[in-house]
Amino acid sequence: MSDHTDQSEVPQIYLLTPAAFDVQTFPALLAQVLDDHEVACVRLALASKDEVELGRAADAVREVCHARDVAIVIDSHVALAEKHGLDGVHLLDGARSVRDVRKTLGADAIVGAFCGATRHDGMTAGEIGADYVAFGPAGASGLGTGEQAEKDLFEWWSLMIEVPVVAEGALDVETIKALTPHTDFFAIGDEIWGQDDPSAALGTLIAAMG
Repeated sequence: MSDHTDQSEVPQIYLLTPAAFDVQTFPALLAQVLDDHEVACVRLALASKDEVELGRAADAVREVCHARDVAIVIDSHVALAEKHGLDGVHLLDGARSVRDVRKTLGADAIVGAFCGATRHDGMTAGEIGADYVAFGPAGASGLGTGEQAEKDLFEWWSLMIEVPVVAEGALDVETIKALTPHTDFFAIGDEIWGQDDPSAALGTLIAAMG
């Protein structure tokens, strides 16, 4: 994922897969979305803990992404990232394992860290080698602790910190409009996959950045 954007630039899209999908049909749907829109990176965000299922999904999604020169990372599973030729890993435990994972995957891998709404955790992750830090949920959500990553966190980060920042979770047109000047990436997944036409739904959210 590329370096910190000039704040006059439009944020890039960081596309999350659904938490569960049919490995027979989803790759074609993903291919359609990637062909229709510019996407910086795809994240395999499956809830499954089944290594065979995850591996099969990783291979199918990697094929679609790499055919289009789009990077692909996976939630948490460092060993699977290595085994299936993925471009890196997205860590869900903030800064805790960034250093070890960087050592394992090497300098060229993408290592990102989800830090909830915690500025300190984000700064630590950036200092010890994360390529990006994700904060969220950026929109109002009843999930998790219910704590929201507020606009002023993104505002402060984009002014003070060089490490790229990702806004994630419960994104809608209004939230995207509000955060566009202050984030480098929008992580979008559930917001579109439940719609009749995911590609069109993504187009609506992208248009909100204009």
